[in-house]
Amino acid sequence: MGIAQGTFGRGARRIGLIGHGAIGSEITGALARLGEAGTLAATLVRAGREAPCAVHDLDALIAARPDCVLECAGHGAALAFTEDLLRAGVDVVLSSVGALSDPAFVTRLRAAQAKGSARAMLPAGAIAGLDGLIAAALAGTRSVTYTSYKPPHAWRGTPAENRIDLDHGQDEVCFFEGSAREAAAQYPKNANVALAVGLAGIGLDRTRVRLVSSRKVADPLGVIEAEGPFGQFRFEILALAAPSNPKTSALTAYSLLQCARLGNAWPIMQLPGL
Repeated sequence: MGIAQGTFGRGARRIGLIGHGAIGSEITGALARLGEAGTLAATLVRAGREAPCAVHDLDALIAARPDCVLECAGHGAALAFTEDLLRAGVDVVLSSVGALSDPAFVTRLRAAQAKGSARAMLPAGAIAGLDGLIAAALAGTRSVTYTSYKPPHAWRGTPAENRIDLDHGQDEVCFFEGSAREAAAQYPKNANVALAVGLAGIGLDRTRVRLVSSRKVADPLGVIEAEGPFGQFRFEILALAAPSNPKTSALTAYSLLQCARLGNAWPIMQLPGL
């Protein structure tokens, strides 16, 4: 199993977007700065919303004939649109990886892929260390832990508000420990990295996740630790938060865009932890 090849593997000539919030607007801005705005085929947004090359229904997005579509609008959008795009033969790069915690959704994606000969893919550059986890899976990884440290204000608007006082005086408070699947169910807006780590390694139920409210960090810090016959490794990713959304890494948009430009993404259905 390797980075996706084929037409997408040579880089997308025409890119579609779902959503134009913090991630989508960063992508369209980057395309403009790179002089590549012409590669944007269409941006699917709700009626009444404005965006470059805006369309307001899925049929119009498909009619724009993108080589791949970058989903950057949340789990609801991933659930609503991915299957139909795959059935239409359009590759989809998912930012809302947490949607894959639903086994029924995964089953439907498999069927949609088979019908449309398209692929659902994980951004290869979204998280440093995914390639190491994928390689280690062949050696028999014994344990994987992902710890997410975010400043207290970044956890507002999540169930963390009901578990701890986010005005706490302690340097750090760990308010969740469980599996990647449990993290996705309870913290869907914060679990995309945890799900990606689980998919790339030993699976969603065996991957341990810790969520921490930390006054030691100003931006999200993710720590991936794995152990097995290959030895041990630890990756730390300090990703600056997007200016318009403290729950989203600024790097997310560029990871998605680079996948489309270079054609390098992991086919989700071939990941060892699925």
